[in-house]
Amino acid sequence: MARAVTLFTGQWADLKLEQLCKKARKFGYDGLELACWGDHFDVKAALEDRGYCKAKWDMLGRNKLSCFAISAHLVGQAVCDNIDARHKSILPPHVWGDGKPEGVRTRAAAELMDTARAARRFFDVAPAAVKKNLKRVVVNGFTGSSIWHLLYSFPPVLPGQIEDGYKDFARRFKPILDVFEQEDVYFALEVHPTEIAFDIASAARALDAIKGHKRFGFNYDPSHFGYQGVDYVGFIRRFHDRIFHVHMKDVHWSSGRTQAGVFGGHLDFGHPDRYWEFRSLGRGCINFEAIMRALNDIGYPGPLSVEWEDTNMDREHGAAEACAFVRRLDFPRSNIVFDAQFARE
Repeated sequence: MARAVTLFTGQWADLKLEQLCKKARKFGYDGLELACWGDHFDVKAALEDRGYCKAKWDMLGRNKLSCFAISAHLVGQAVCDNIDARHKSILPPHVWGDGKPEGVRTRAAAELMDTARAARRFFDVAPAAVKKNLKRVVVNGFTGSSIWHLLYSFPPVLPGQIEDGYKDFARRFKPILDVFEQEDVYFALEVHPTEIAFDIASAARALDAIKGHKRFGFNYDPSHFGYQGVDYVGFIRRFHDRIFHVHMKDVHWSSGRTQAGVFGGHLDFGHPDRYWEFRSLGRGCINFEAIMRALNDIGYPGPLSVEWEDTNMDREHGAAEACAFVRRLDFPRSNIVFDAQFARE
């Protein structure tokens, strides 16, 4: 059976969810991955309003859509980050508060804990057909990082600075993951620059830091690996038991020399001198055929969630095109050995 194709709503938060539901169904999607911003999924309302979660499912149902995960990238970013003025624009007012860094981090952690509770409440009232096909309840998100600014080691990184960053991550995230355990929910980090894990090596180190906590895994997104030169298919095989969710997003990187490199040269997305750009699915450099085969090899049963980003393309055209691309790409794994059919008894 083909996997569900969903649309991540984070880049569509300027639209009311009811409006986006109608568009997503028209584009051809099976469901939505609900972002915890805009009016798409409100953590506090889910916990305080007895009818809120049921109303969301009713809205999805009216549009013949489902949901398999919610996403808390923005609040998660503030858990481990070095907080500055940029965070105010992405955080709810009750998390930002007075903006004092440690208070922001503490409130962000509390909000992420509440997100696990809200996710459990939301999926507890899901339609029976959804529950039947739901392997696990997943909250996707970011962690932030206290050591991202040390990525390029000059002045030379002092002994212990990187290890201290992973200890800080473990100290802040273990209590969050313990709440996820209590609620039977899984946290899926989108491995991504600016997070505690941004490639295979740092993802392994993050897992070690939290001693392999079973509620911590990954929201796999190849677009953040390709332009870095990371083995994005190898990531699937390395962390086969930790792939809790999958984002489908493409990226293009130049085959020649450019004026700005991997770090971007402080150029805005869309600038012709950038080395890499996110692209609509099928229009970048990612080998999705290899990804699909690897996902089949590890038996990943979950949704393929389109995170659509392309600076130079109309997003409605792109979202519809991306949905069709994923449907053409997906195929079930064979349950036979093809050449065994030549054997005679």
